[in-house]
Amino acid sequence: MPVFPEEPEIHESLPGPGVPFPRESDAQALNAPATGGAPATAPTTVAAPATVPGPRPASPRPAPPRAARPGPPLPIPKPGPAPRRPAPAPAVPEVEVQRIAATPARALEHADDAIDLLLDAGRDPGAILVLTVGEAHPWQQHELSFGEERYWAQLADGGDVFYADAALARPVRREVVVLVVNGGTPARAAEAYTEALGRATALLVVCGEAGPAAAGTVAAAPAAGRPVNA
Repeated sequence: MPVFPEEPEIHESLPGPGVPFPRESDAQALNAPATGGAPATAPTTVAAPATVPGPRPASPRPAPPRAARPGPPLPIPKPGPAPRRPAPAPAVPEVEVQRIAATPARALEHADDAIDLLLDAGRDPGAILVLTVGEAHPWQQHELSFGEERYWAQLADGGDVFYADAALARPVRREVVVLVVNGGTPARAAEAYTEALGRATALLVVCGEAGPAAAGTVAAAPAAGRPVNA
């Protein structure tokens, strides 16, 4: 009998990684030992993962302050009227007092000379008022001869020197007042001085003895009948 050469044993190729076995029995046969028996399960050792250092924990931040709960709005006071400042007191004008020594008999004469000097100095005739304590001035008597109406109209016109009695009841004020003490009692002269001082706004000329003995500048007195500011 002829001897044939031994044919090479053909082994089935194992599938590569990731290729499934064609049969489950093939997979078991691969893992089974050559002597047979149940397949031994090899212990699998799993390596622990290496510890990777991570970022350092940040320091805790302080919590933001809690916002206050909105409450009811505060009432806003309404602006009231500004306090009124007291009005400044009107300045009291200073009245210069000039005295001319004269007896009652010659007081009119000295008064006329003083009036002429005032006019020569540039005083307006309508700014001069002449008051007599005793008998009326001759010019007053002359104006009254034309009637009361014309006499008082001259006062209202204010264009000339006006002559009147020291007890003049009408509220008249002029820049210069000339007081003629040509009679009357000392008490009447003192009263006439106070009234004349209240009617002058700049200058009082006293012809005769009336009022304080000291001459000079004094505060203007108020209207006649009111107390005098010393």
